[in-house]
Amino acid sequence: MLWKIAGTIDKIMRGFVCTLTTSLNRPPMGLVRQIRWERADSAPFTRKIAVKVLSVEVESMRGEREFIAELTSLSNIRHENLVVLKGFHVDGCQRYLVYDYMENNSLAHALQGVGENRMRLSWQARKDILIGVARGLAYLHEEVNPHIVHRDIKASNILLDHNFMPKLADFGLAKLFGENLSHVSTRVAGTIGYLAPEYAVSGHLTRKSDVYSFGVLLLEIVSGRATVDFDMERGEHHLVQKVWDHYNTNELVKLIDPTLDTNIREEEAVQFMKIGLLCVQENTTKRPRMSVAVSMLMRETDVKDHKISQPGHIIDFMDIKMDKGTSSTSIFSKVSTPNSM
Repeated sequence: MLWKIAGTIDKIMRGFVCTLTTSLNRPPMGLVRQIRWERADSAPFTRKIAVKVLSVEVESMRGEREFIAELTSLSNIRHENLVVLKGFHVDGCQRYLVYDYMENNSLAHALQGVGENRMRLSWQARKDILIGVARGLAYLHEEVNPHIVHRDIKASNILLDHNFMPKLADFGLAKLFGENLSHVSTRVAGTIGYLAPEYAVSGHLTRKSDVYSFGVLLLEIVSGRATVDFDMERGEHHLVQKVWDHYNTNELVKLIDPTLDTNIREEEAVQFMKIGLLCVQENTTKRPRMSVAVSMLMRETDVKDHKISQPGHIIDFMDIKMDKGTSSTSIFSKVSTPNSM
């Protein structure tokens, strides 16, 4: 059930009287609040929720677009690997979206966090996260009607619950695809570094754009490396290029995250990286559908049955047709080599 929150956000939710008490921290979803629920026919109980706050810019309507996209995408779909939208509230130029609280924050914090924020995710945990994300995307791409393209798959948009089950979050850039619609031409938005090159350069968006982003995420999770790291020497900056180079020299095993447990099956990790390379191929028709990616991750389909071709690259960062103010560029990529298709 989706709650439309009347009055102020800390007052009434469809017969529930809730009091927002403690501001706990600021995860990727936004503010976290601890709330106490009371209802005449039941005992009161306390739970935490995540509240995403969007401010609407009157001239550009930024914020409003993201708010409507999240409502449209999440209102009527349910999957164990998607965040659950619990309610919403409109107050002037402020938009509030209420979600379940995710105890283990985001995958980005787990992989790249500093100090106590960084977690030593086991190989099994990483496998489960990848399979969960792939299943969530397969559901959006192939089972939901109209289909949904997320447009911003990245580690910080993968939230982890108390059991480290991954939940796809932040549908503010999502696009709906009708049954017979193969692509749309749209403003480019997302996070540079995860963007599919054909989409970044031309605005030509397909479900395979999400597949590319998933491939980058997969390589990031297996290697434990950031998608782009300019502290490294030239030629070492870009993860996709680095993995491709190691694939060509049959040295993928060298890229497995050294912090992983010693009992990791190296052959399995290498196979996962090959799946990642399949997902980031330059030729979009050669990228697997997400349901096929799930099958390969589950070892139901042999990766050897698929030939890996050259990954897609952005030749010049200035070619990206990015709308000003629509992307998150904390992690970005400027990979050079061949043309995107």
